[in-house]
Amino acid sequence: MDRKHRLLVIGYNSDACTRKAYNVGYSVGRAIAESGAILVTGGLGGVMEAACKGARDAGGISLGIIPFDKASEANKYCSIVVCTGMGYARNYITAYTSDGVIIVGGGVGTLIEAGVAYMKKKPIVALVGSGGIADEYAGRYLDDRKHVKIASARNANEAVNYIMRRLGR
Repeated sequence: MDRKHRLLVIGYNSDACTRKAYNVGYSVGRAIAESGAILVTGGLGGVMEAACKGARDAGGISLGIIPFDKASEANKYCSIVVCTGMGYARNYITAYTSDGVIIVGGGVGTLIEAGVAYMKKKPIVALVGSGGIADEYAGRYLDDRKHVKIASARNANEAVNYIMRRLGR
């Protein structure tokens, strides 16, 4: 049986999400669904909500792995909710669950998830122009070990295609 690829979208939560980052997140979620992959997010607001909404609107599946113990805490667009009850240590679970990562804007929580994926040598791509961590680290390594270079993409389709190519599809 072939398993679908799981692409993690990370970025601003609702407290810092810009309109531009929200729109980019929506486009990325939609592109992931259209590629046949499963969207993975932290299941909360901002970019995570936008990506889940985009995936839903394109008929896709979104998996929200939330830091809380009640599914009602997830955004309303998650198809499936995993309640960890472990706070933001769930960032390790989101990164380990994914096959590749797309960064849209983001702050320190986003950087933590990117760091976990980086240590596991998963393909990572940042959407340039979406702000925050994405703009800061696009085209760079996170440290001198040079596990994986964070690629840069100009739009959602370019980001998803990059990850899918790296995964052999």
